[in-house]
Amino acid sequence: MKVPGPDHPITVTPNTKRVRVTIDGVVIADTTHALTLKEASYPAVQYVPRQDTNMELLRRTDRTTHCPYKGDAAYFSIVANGKTLENSIWSYETPFPAMMEITGRLAFYPDKVKIEEVA
Repeated sequence: MKVPGPDHPITVTPNTKRVRVTIDGVVIADTTHALTLKEASYPAVQYVPRQDTNMELLRRTDRTTHCPYKGDAAYFSIVANGKTLENSIWSYETPFPAMMEITGRLAFYPDKVKIEEVA
């Protein structure tokens, strides 16, 4: 386990805008409670609460990955409009202590879904 610091900064802040996630016009998530995670030089990621996500469209997969700063990530596929987008969502269900704010929230791959901030 590594701790974020000056050599690898990670910040988590509330997003003041509404965040909507869609695929082919189907709303997967719609929230005013997203958290924006900025990690080192990576693009910012929106972490959305599960209660603001249509969980009926998600299927848990066997895929897992490990981040030395955040912990182990679980993955979900989206099933909508007759399509399955494999492993298009990840979630840190039991993150390391420094990242507890994102516990159980969902993050979406921007190349698989449309993520938009709505004023």
